[in-house]
Amino acid sequence: MVEYLDQISNFVVKTDFEDLDATVIGQAKKVVYDTLGVIAAGAQQREPIEMAKRLAPFSGHPSSTLVGRKKKIDPLNAALINGTVGTWLELDEGNQFARGHAGIHVVPAALAIGEEKKVPGKTFLTALVVGYEIACRIGIACKLRMTMHPHGSWGTVGAAVAVGKLINLNADQMKTLINIASSMTLATSRKTMLEGGTVRNLYAGASGYMGILANYLLKSGFTGEADGIGSVYGGVVSDSFNPEAMVEELGSRYEITRNYFKEYACCRYNHSSLDALYQIMCQQKQGRLDPKDIESVRVETYSLAAQLCSKTPENMLAGKFSIPFAIATTLIHGHSGVESFLPEKIGKPDIRSLASRVEVEEKKEFTQMMPARRPSRVTVRLKDGSTFSETVYISKGDIEDPYSTDELDAKFLGLATPIYGKRKAKEILEKTRRIETFRNLRNYTEGL
Repeated sequence: MVEYLDQISNFVVKTDFEDLDATVIGQAKKVVYDTLGVIAAGAQQREPIEMAKRLAPFSGHPSSTLVGRKKKIDPLNAALINGTVGTWLELDEGNQFARGHAGIHVVPAALAIGEEKKVPGKTFLTALVVGYEIACRIGIACKLRMTMHPHGSWGTVGAAVAVGKLINLNADQMKTLINIASSMTLATSRKTMLEGGTVRNLYAGASGYMGILANYLLKSGFTGEADGIGSVYGGVVSDSFNPEAMVEELGSRYEITRNYFKEYACCRYNHSSLDALYQIMCQQKQGRLDPKDIESVRVETYSLAAQLCSKTPENMLAGKFSIPFAIATTLIHGHSGVESFLPEKIGKPDIRSLASRVEVEEKKEFTQMMPARRPSRVTVRLKDGSTFSETVYISKGDIEDPYSTDELDAKFLGLATPIYGKRKAKEILEKTRRIETFRNLRNYTEGL
C-alpha cells in the first residue's frame, strides 16, 4: 500500500533542475512572479499590516523577506504572513484538477527557507516544482469533504516537500517528512469563505508555516504514520484516496503546467459567469450595460459555483465569494479588478440593488462536466424586454484558454507598480525571468 510513497520520495530527491524542460521552468517562473505580485498587493491591506506588526516582535532570526513590506522576519513567520496575505485579494493561481491553490502554499515556504539557506535560484525553482507537484497530486488522488476548504490541506505537504528539497533530505527522510506533514493538515471550514470569515485567509499561510515546522520536527527525531497521506486523505478529510494517481506519469506530466492564473479579484467559481457577462457587455455600445436598464440577471452554473448565491455579503471576502455581488460590481464598474471588491464597495446601495436582481441556480448538466470544464450561462434581461445570453464552458486563464505572457506581465506590473514604483517593478519581473542565474537567492529577493 505504501509503495507509492517510495516512488514519490525518490522522485522528489532525484529530480534536478536539468531534468525540467523549458515549459516547466517557464511556468514555474510565472507562478513565482504572479504569486509575488498578489502577496505584495495583499500586504497593503489593513489586517495583514496589523498581523505583521504583532508577529514581528517575536521574530529572533530575521532572514526572510516580508514581500511588499520591505522587511525581514524569521522563516516560519515569513511563510505564515506571506501565505496569508497572498490569498487576501483572491488573485492567486490554482490548479483545477487538484481543486485548489498550490502556489500560495508552496512559494512562501520555499522562499523563506531559500533565503535563509542562501540557495541558488536553480535549487529554489526545482524545490517549487516538486513541492507543487506532490501537493497537487494529493488533491487529485483524494476528494476532500464538501465541508472542507481546500486551503490548508494538501498544500501543507507540498510546502514541506519543497523545504525538504531545499535542505537536501535523502529519500528515507523525505518519506518520513511526508508522513509527518500529512498529519499537520488543518480542519478547514468551507463556511468561512461563504460567510466572509477572514480566518480563511490564514489557511494557506498556516500551511507554509507547518511545512517548515514539519522539517524542524523531522530533524528533531519526530516520526509519522506508515502512510500518512493514505490515512489522512483516505479516511480523515476524504473518504477516497487513489495511490495510483500519485504516481501516474510522474516525472513526465508536471501539474504546474496544468495550472490556471486569475485576472478577476474573486473566487474562481465566479469566473465563468463573469466571462459570459463580459461577452454580453462587449456586444453593447461602448462595451457597457447601464445598470438602470437591467431588470434581472439569471446565472446557471455548476454545483460549487451555485453555492455562491448570497446577495448581501457582509465584507470584502464574502463579496469575493458571491456571484450576485461579482456580477453587480462588474456591471457598475466595468471590470472585476481589485478596486471592484474593496471593502467600501460592499455596502454601496447601487451594487446591493443590482445584486438583489441576480438569481443563481445549479444546472446539473454543467456540474457533470467538472473538473475539466466549469461552465456558466448568464442571461441578462433589460426593462424594455430584450435579453442577452452567453454560455462559457472554459474559463479564461485555464490551460485550454490561457492568459498570454504579456497579460500576466501586465497583471504583475499593475499590482506591483503602486508599491515598488515602475522601474523597480519591471526589475523584479526581469530578475524572475533569469532567476536560475542567481547563485544566492538573497540577491534575487533584495528589495522585495
